[in-house]
Amino acid sequence: EFYTKLGLFHACTIEERRVAFFWFDKDNKKEQMLGIWEVSEEEFHKSHFAFKVNYEEIIHAREWLLNKGIKPRAAFGLEPSEPMVQTWTPTANLYFYDPDGNSLEFLCLLPEKKNVKQDVMHLSEWEKLPSDI
Repeated sequence: EFYTKLGLFHACTIEERRVAFFWFDKDNKKEQMLGIWEVSEEEFHKSHFAFKVNYEEIIHAREWLLNKGIKPRAAFGLEPSEPMVQTWTPTANLYFYDPDGNSLEFLCLLPEKKNVKQDVMHLSEWEKLPSDI
């Protein structure tokens, strides 16, 4: 249920293998798939996965998650009051956890680099900076 709330499409559950598969694309192109296995606590290791989104989606991602009962999380010393920017890439990001504690991220590639020394900042701060010419 968690991953369908994120907009993925349930493809198949195989009970005897304790696995569920989800398609990423809403257009049914079947280009990317996520498999989630149920494992014991001894076997479990946390993972990180990023979902690429567009600019409009990252702007509304916090509200979208909260409306689905999913709490965005702090990252790199910044509270999730809005998306943050990793300036070296540059990407706008918003982080959250799945029910198993895996780190998930919405990631939006930003169109231009800016000349800043700060590694991370909130998106609203980034947008006030002049473009790197």
